[in-house]
Amino acid sequence: MSQSNISRRQVLKTAGAATAAAALGGAGVIGSATAAHAARDGFGLRIVEHDERDPRMKYYRFATDAIGWNPGVNVLLPDDYSSGRRYPVLYLFHGGGLDQDFITFDRWGIRSLSAGKRLIIVMPDGGHTGWYSNPVSSNVGPRNWETFHIAQLLPWVDANFRTYAEYDGRAVSGFSMGGFGALKYAAKYYGHFASVSSHSGPASLRRDAGLVVHWANISSAAVDLAGGTVYGVPLWDEARVSADNPVERVPSYHHKRVFLVAGTSPDPVNWADYVQETQVLAGQREFRARLGAAGIPHEWHELPGGHVLRGDMLRRDLDGVIARLRKA
Repeated sequence: MSQSNISRRQVLKTAGAATAAAALGGAGVIGSATAAHAARDGFGLRIVEHDERDPRMKYYRFATDAIGWNPGVNVLLPDDYSSGRRYPVLYLFHGGGLDQDFITFDRWGIRSLSAGKRLIIVMPDGGHTGWYSNPVSSNVGPRNWETFHIAQLLPWVDANFRTYAEYDGRAVSGFSMGGFGALKYAAKYYGHFASVSSHSGPASLRRDAGLVVHWANISSAAVDLAGGTVYGVPLWDEARVSADNPVERVPSYHHKRVFLVAGTSPDPVNWADYVQETQVLAGQREFRARLGAAGIPHEWHELPGGHVLRGDMLRRDLDGVIARLRKA
């Protein structure tokens, strides 16, 4: 059985359908696209590869000075995107590992999970061990994932698709490393996201002598940065750790929908599963305690199993995102 604590009633905001001719507000926006095939360069991104044949799933690969190779993104449109409506957007981040990339959620069935839901879902590359960060050091050229996602991709999506380019129009969610990235971005960029979700993502960087920070440094050095690190070694960039650490940014979650999932019984024989989810569970409990002490409503689930994405929880999360954000 799932333990859950839904500590807030969502206030559902209503909005009428917007036409394709409605203009996007805000400086720097290059104009609202009338169809997915209108996607074009901008905000430091140059499209070098794309496939827009699927009526829902659009694929793009970019050249960008923020990343030393060409990252990809999948943009999943609602079934009725051709209606001319404007839609809220969910940014959905993959976890860490050599088998994780922007296609991960498509492999895991996001098309069927989101069928019939009036929501645009953006799934970008985040590096195998990028940690949704601009690293302190890199020996392979730029790997500035935070810059790519926040300063480039987000305004590019608002410019090229019919979105609500506002706080109540955006949510961020992710699994594992991506769950950490979601929590981090929601706090650091408060005005960008009205809903944040973490599926087995760490929420506390400094606990247990900074185990998560050490893991971020070790994994990034070994896989993505050729010895460079996210937070610095032998000494951390302490200000950066604090800026990224959800438990140190609790006031930044006021007035947001917060959704957390963790496993309670990781496989004791599988070292990676056991260590990761044990740390996730302890960190999320610490985070929840601080949210509760601050009077910040949140929904949480502790379920049997280890470090895996739970499809039923992702479906529940999608419904919660739609309930919180401005309606199509």
